[in-house]
Amino acid sequence: MYRGISATYLQIARVKLLYTSGILLLGFNVTINKGCLNVGFLTIFPYGNHQVPSLDWRICGTFTQAILILRRPLLALDLGSLFGKKNPPLVGLDISSSSVKLVELSEAGKGKFKLERYAAEPLPRGAVADGNIENIEQVSDAVRRVWKKSGTRAKLAALGMPPASVITKKIILPGGMSEEELEVQVEAEASQYIPFALDEVSLDFDVIGPAQNGPEDVEVLLAATRKEKVEDRVAVAEAAGLTPTVMDIESYAARAAVDRLIVQLPKGGQNQIVALIQIGAQVTHVSMLLDGQVIYEREQPFGGGQLTQDIVRMYGLSYEEAESKKRANDLPDGYKNEVLDPFLENAALEVTRAIQFFFTSTPYTRVDQLLLAGGCAVISGLVDLVADRTKISASVVSPFQGMEIGPDVREKQLRIDAPAYLVACGLAMRRFG
Repeated sequence: MYRGISATYLQIARVKLLYTSGILLLGFNVTINKGCLNVGFLTIFPYGNHQVPSLDWRICGTFTQAILILRRPLLALDLGSLFGKKNPPLVGLDISSSSVKLVELSEAGKGKFKLERYAAEPLPRGAVADGNIENIEQVSDAVRRVWKKSGTRAKLAALGMPPASVITKKIILPGGMSEEELEVQVEAEASQYIPFALDEVSLDFDVIGPAQNGPEDVEVLLAATRKEKVEDRVAVAEAAGLTPTVMDIESYAARAAVDRLIVQLPKGGQNQIVALIQIGAQVTHVSMLLDGQVIYEREQPFGGGQLTQDIVRMYGLSYEEAESKKRANDLPDGYKNEVLDPFLENAALEVTRAIQFFFTSTPYTRVDQLLLAGGCAVISGLVDLVADRTKISASVVSPFQGMEIGPDVREKQLRIDAPAYLVACGLAMRRFG
């Protein structure tokens, strides 16, 4: 164990894979190179003029290929002190298969937020596919454009990883272990659940609390993703001139945004099963929430891109032309009956199937409230059709509900755009914890 090592601050980013309310331990594979430690995107030098609080760390393995476990003094570091502010400005950056979305929030009193600005920029088709960034240059150009369009000056960014790219697993470990023993045990357990070598992944974990079936044990949530997937997103942000400080999971970010809305339901949403249905461009993500916990998750291969493809087939347009005309509502008179209504029926059917999968896969037999999100959620008639088919109270969710609105935000346009910004809003909230 080594203590009191000083570190030079050179754009040090505190990168987390997982949203938690407490302090998190990070484990990354590192190599020793010319007197410095390269920890993912964090470079720690032995000495310098600008110092951050001392680190408490330990090295496992050989000196040429080691695992560095950063301990609480660094993770408890107030990043704002390095920038002169407690919560320095930060943007939430949601990179999806169809667009890049940006949100910046500020505080508006205790526990309240203000939407300062938001913006979106479309991505070329194929730049992001199946959650993978296929063309870093095209995506970074879009990030640069959306940053400029938004009018923000914030250079720190919170990014998200697609849920399908992250392995999460709850494990039970004996309680009463010291932190050092817990870290070693988690690393050993991780190898059983991760189908990759540990030096190929970014690994994170959080102690949730006492295990339900054995109070003497603890429940630990483990998260891991391929290192190159994280590095691609960091490369995009850095190429656009931004500094990534948080790496979250998109579904976690979305739930963080919706949690503040659920507490506004009758009785604070207690004992209510809430279905969050996010209809993206290619995938629909289903989350069932009960008292702040996720009790079921599923992804279905259906999204707004199918409507665009239907327009392409019906009217002989290119994909780009169809997408543009769809957004501008510039389509022939027969569009509603020939294309839109069948798509809405399919969308309602997909939601109904998702509910049925939930019932058949779990002990639960009810859903009390259904929240629709995503760009398709605001299509006229969809929410009513979903409510009719599922027989569940349904509404379109706005992550900015109850927030103050900044002077640069057009409220009329926001009402149309808001349901597509659930992930970006949740990422932007990471500025405050």
